Amino acid sequence: MQKIIIIKNVFIATLAASILVGCTTTTTTTDNFGTTRTDSGPNLKEASELNTQLAIGYIQRKQYKPARDKLEKSIEQNPDYLPAYKTLAYLYALLGLSEEADEKYQEALDLNSEDPDLSNSYGAFLCTLGRYEEAQRLLKVAYTNPFYESLYLAESNAGSCYIKQGEYKNAEILLRRSLRKDANLPGSLISMAEVGIKTERYLMARAYIQRYHAVKPVSAESLWIQTQAEKNLGAKDHYIKYARQLIKEFPDSDEAGWVEAQARSEQLR
Repeated sequence: MQKIIIIKNVFIATLAASILVGCTTTTTTTDNFGTTRTDSGPNLKEASELNTQLAIGYIQRKQYKPARDKLEKSIEQNPDYLPAYKTLAYLYALLGLSEEADEKYQEALDLNSEDPDLSNSYGAFLCTLGRYEEAQRLLKVAYTNPFYESLYLAESNAGSCYIKQGEYKNAEILLRRSLRKDANLPGSLISMAEVGIKTERYLMARAYIQRYHAVKPVSAESLWIQTQAEKNLGAKDHYIKYARQLIKEFPDSDEAGWVEAQARSEQLR
């Protein structure tokens, strides 16, 4: 869950495009005869920044090819511009191109290995690949940096990653810390509900998944957690209600298949 600032207003992206056309730098020189000459050329650093801004707008609108093209152009214009590498890595990860994403994240680290936003983003990505030790090392760089404004997001990412590792105590500590900063942080709410299921604290799971549903639409994953909480609390009517909703709204999901398998198992007993 990477923190990436997305341009939310199409007008801003359009404005950036118009500025890009005028990105020039002016150089004044005087020759040996005392004649002054003014030359104009492209300001590549500003152009690189604006191409990255444009790419972010394209990503928001799910126009991935022009986004990639703008980011590649940005890196060509300024090979030291870290945001372009981070955004391109994010784009590749979004599209499931893991090798390409990993390569760009590594290139970004070569530019600045101490950038907390990069550490948070790359750490979360590595967790999706099952590279947990590397992921936690990078995430810790982010959430132990007192100057990182979004360190609570890194705490959330690290806590969610600890769940995949089966380390529920460490997960809960970090997730609760992130929720002290943002009580409605969706990733932490659903992860805390999952911790409740994994540790057989079903009232806790119910409470957190209800809080999650108050801020985010239902998903196959969230309804699965809700059904398991209700089932283990003995709330049969609620279990049936959410199980039916899961099968109806997400019929092709793994979670719907699990619920149907549970129902068949119950009937065979």
